Amino acid sequence: MIRAFRHRTLALLAASATAALTLALPASPAAAADCAAPWAQGSVYTGGATVSHSGHNWRAKWWTQGETPGTTGTWGVWADQGSCGTGPGPDPDPQPGGFVVSEAQFRQMFPNRSSFYTYAGLTAALSAYPGFAGTGSDTVRRQEAAAFLANVSHETGGLVHVVEQNTANYPHYCDATQPYGCPAGQAAYYGRGPIQLSWNFNYKAAGDALGINLLADPYLVERDPAVAWKTALWYWNTQNGPGRMTPHAAMVNGAGFGETIRSINGALECNGGNPAQVQSRIDNYTRFTQILGVAPGSNLSC
Repeated sequence: MIRAFRHRTLALLAASATAALTLALPASPAAAADCAAPWAQGSVYTGGATVSHSGHNWRAKWWTQGETPGTTGTWGVWADQGSCGTGPGPDPDPQPGGFVVSEAQFRQMFPNRSSFYTYAGLTAALSAYPGFAGTGSDTVRRQEAAAFLANVSHETGGLVHVVEQNTANYPHYCDATQPYGCPAGQAAYYGRGPIQLSWNFNYKAAGDALGINLLADPYLVERDPAVAWKTALWYWNTQNGPGRMTPHAAMVNGAGFGETIRSINGALECNGGNPAQVQSRIDNYTRFTQILGVAPGSNLSC
């Protein structure tokens, strides 16, 4: 649960990428290349594995399961190696800077999630903070995505809870000393969304950074999946919380997953405060890095 943390505004513009199409002169006939073993729906493939499907060979770029080669949304997962018998072809990846977590991987991470937490909502929110899971090497980008999703999984019971479950806490999140007060009502600023944003000043800060009046309408965070994901990304990318750096900085600068825990709930969990909660976050992270086919790195605990 996110408690009393102040804000710093960060304005970012989403970068766009355009794939280039290269035209080649006709090649001389080549010796026939064998088709690889056929792709199987239930099989797990790791980076470098080659399969055949619909008359083409396909090379897996990373861990994948259930993502049909050559279909919409899987270009970032499978590289087309050309028709069987013609040799390698171009890599048809129209989004080289796209999100490192596929929808199939997202579903695997959160099999019991609420229907509110959509993959489309998450990917729509990414434009607010393009540096998230888009900074550094492919390994770093995957580790950051896994770290973010591991922490929000812990905060929401696996993306099950959209709002804070203890309603008795609701009236406590209005800091009446703030000059803007609590225009939506004293009990309106309870925890919501992937990182359970709470307190009137956090709604004010997040709304100001995102260009949304969340102070006046905090309920938007539980109505609009993209807004909910944006509030989580706002905290991840701009807030130190009780830690020494933002969770984003912790992952891209090599401080490790443990520092993200400190920035989210360090005062209550780190340094022996609640080792079971810390371990729960670590377990999520190591499971998600395995799904993404990347090593978890060091400094996992706080």
